[in-house]
Amino acid sequence: MLAWYALFMANYASSALICDRNQRMRLKHLESSGATPQKIALRARIILRAADGQANLAIARELGISRPTVLLWRKRFAAEGVRGIMHDATRPGRRKTLSPEKVQAVIEATLHTQPPGQTHWSIREMAKAQGLSRMAVQRIWKRHRLQPHRVETFKLSRDKHFVEKLRDVVGLYLNPPDKALVLSVDEKSQIQALDRTQPGLPLKKGRCGTMTHDYKRHGTTSLFAALNMLDGRVIGQCLPRHRSKEFIEFLNTIDQNTPPELDLHLIVDNYSTHKSPLVKRWLKRHARFHLHFIPTSSSWLNMVERWFREITDKAIRRGAFTSVDALTTAIHRFLDAHNTNPKVFTWTKDADTVLAKVAKCKEALGTLQ
Repeated sequence: MLAWYALFMANYASSALICDRNQRMRLKHLESSGATPQKIALRARIILRAADGQANLAIARELGISRPTVLLWRKRFAAEGVRGIMHDATRPGRRKTLSPEKVQAVIEATLHTQPPGQTHWSIREMAKAQGLSRMAVQRIWKRHRLQPHRVETFKLSRDKHFVEKLRDVVGLYLNPPDKALVLSVDEKSQIQALDRTQPGLPLKKGRCGTMTHDYKRHGTTSLFAALNMLDGRVIGQCLPRHRSKEFIEFLNTIDQNTPPELDLHLIVDNYSTHKSPLVKRWLKRHARFHLHFIPTSSSWLNMVERWFREITDKAIRRGAFTSVDALTTAIHRFLDAHNTNPKVFTWTKDADTVLAKVAKCKEALGTLQ
């Protein structure tokens, strides 16, 4: 019975689709042109067969498509002509499920409130409080660049001579004096020689390397470093203590490793070691050394701090050291590798730009008082 019905439907001739000569020529061109997208060429074949009076089911079987597809494009051609098969019907976008008032409520709550007993909102806490899904809250936070889970630290200098010191140091970076070297100098003190209590697993595909969270301490060392702002080379020395005596020893190392005919302008922080009477007497005997102090609480102004981050990330933090000697060996190995292919750290902001940013920060803090 079913076979007979299918045969009947296949041979049953539908009414021929009305198609004039110009339309037929255009459809044949679309069908045969190599530049026609495949979906458009298929639609042209459907219309040409329908225009010849071929049954809808027969067209569907011949072209390997469904009968509703044939009916759809017959209807579109009858309504719009060839233009109707050249594009897909527009579909309505997803209906907005959140009103502007609800979005604003989430933003206001994120910016100006806190969950009970907590310091900041999480996605799930906010979703529960607002009666939304966590994905809805996440989309709102992403769209409005809200990140309540993050916080950045800062410190504004209260140095009374902040402007003078800033202009002095930035001036050295941007316009170094002739016949002189500018060295950014600091100490990374109390670097611990840490050894892990158990061996970790090596890096492999699909798994990062592992190391135990606990460790054994094997002593400390202090790294004195002077970053040459001209070529990026670093003069480094590991010493057991961090006193005026060790600082003078490092100054002697700098003296021995720089051309004697050049003046040396050292940018240093306000640590008491750099201002001790012992250091001042040494500086009087070495006239080519000139110390320039950065403002208090402004370590970001000392470029050697950027290099300290490099050595911490690449040679110290993930290392395992069974002794202080092993630690100092690793430090000097990194120093040698760096100086073989030194990286120049370039200061780009002038003093006025920095001062404008500091003023803006102070203004923002003032509105919170």
